[in-house]
Amino acid sequence: MSKDAHEDPIEQYRKDIDAAERKVAGEIDPGMRAVVVAVAVLVLLLSFMLSHTGSANGWDVLAGDDTALAESIALPSRVFVWLAMVFGVGVSVLALVTRRWALAWIASAGCAVASVFGMLAIWSRQTLPATDPGGGPGIGLILGWIAVLVLTFHWLKVVWSRTAVQLAAEQERRQRTAEAEQRTIWGDEQD
Repeated sequence: MSKDAHEDPIEQYRKDIDAAERKVAGEIDPGMRAVVVAVAVLVLLLSFMLSHTGSANGWDVLAGDDTALAESIALPSRVFVWLAMVFGVGVSVLALVTRRWALAWIASAGCAVASVFGMLAIWSRQTLPATDPGGGPGIGLILGWIAVLVLTFHWLKVVWSRTAVQLAAEQERRQRTAEAEQRTIWGDEQD
């Protein structure tokens, strides 16, 4: 007979439970925050169509075209729109669809960095030298920054919250570990 034929059925159940626990531990349940995140992503996409500064909208800044160059777009603005697009839109949508904890964590970290660059982008638009052409921060830039701040806050709340299933699985794992240690201690004392 093969080795698998002699395997204890309880051990197989433990393996199944461990596999299910690992799967649950890697998932998120954003609940109603999913709606807020989805709306924030849509607002962020809308902000790309609005004026970033002067006549340049967010898409112009993202592409780095002549309209953006004519407005003296600085590096913080370019970095902000790219981070907002990659993490605020791309990774956020992936995290919502797949419900993977790792993607939610990446989205929160990326949105946090984008928030800093959004603030720097607004500041750089307000402190243009008198010799540089271009206007101040537009409604699209400000709205995009607010949307990224909202995404950062909600992704952090999702990443740090634990579901009831995850908490129960952790409690079960702690109990099994304690029982195994107890059996080991009692087994060592009998020898």
